Amino acid sequence: MKVSEIMTKKVFTVSPSDSIQKAAELMKKVDCGSLPVLENDKVAAVVTDRDITIRAVAEGKGPDTPVKSVMFSKVVTISPDADAKEAANMMADHQIRRLPVVENGKLVGILAIADLARVNIFVTESGQALSEISEPSHQSNAIH
Repeated sequence: MKVSEIMTKKVFTVSPSDSIQKAAELMKKVDCGSLPVLENDKVAAVVTDRDITIRAVAEGKGPDTPVKSVMFSKVVTISPDADAKEAANMMADHQIRRLPVVENGKLVGILAIADLARVNIFVTESGQALSEISEPSHQSNAIH
């Protein structure tokens, strides 16, 4: 199955100059934890609820702080023609829950782990991706 068959086509976005309050309000409205950040109609970054919490609130920044000051600009994207299994593997490899879908440089959708689970496709890969993202990585400090 292709990503285009299961992705969400209506994607809510923010711009780098939008406030973190606007981003947080939009996340609340659509019940999601991250939003693509569009600059000149291209995906420039992703901002997450964690970015807002750790990079703004915890540092005493106010609600008018621009998204650009907290966003994560290393964006992993996927093509709508990609296989859903490839998407699940990318999510696991990069420990992300949502993957912007880009075609010819333009955002055309977003794929969430939940989208994979909803259609009962690649349940094993999707479940593995979710468990890898949800569990903290542990390094062994055992003394030999």
